[in-house]
Amino acid sequence: MTFLLIALVVLLAIAIFRYYRQRTYLHVLTEDQFIEGYRKAQLIDVREPQEFDKGHILGARNIPVTQMKQRLVELRKDKPVYLYCQNSTRSARAAQLLHKKGFTDIYQLKGGFKKWTGKIKTKK
Repeated sequence: MTFLLIALVVLLAIAIFRYYRQRTYLHVLTEDQFIEGYRKAQLIDVREPQEFDKGHILGARNIPVTQMKQRLVELRKDKPVYLYCQNSTRSARAAQLLHKKGFTDIYQLKGGFKKWTGKIKTKK
């Protein structure tokens, strides 16, 4: 019982540490803030291709988080990176990977695509 409690406390401490560390390099933006800047940035949808095809933000490129490591060469470190996924979990993972690889200007859409009310494009 004591071991489980210690393990739980350690896991909770790690989660809290990661959350606060992530806030130092990942800027979470409201939809209005996101719209203000994404046209001058690299807009990346990190969802899987079938999700992307059903609908995505106009101008977005699809680089699924599952392929991000292999496709880093497609991204420029000197331009801001605007990320989104369905609800923000995968884009946070992608941001963590980008940060580890030296990217510094990383933004995330608060609430993800499911909260997006702006223009979208669907694949026909």
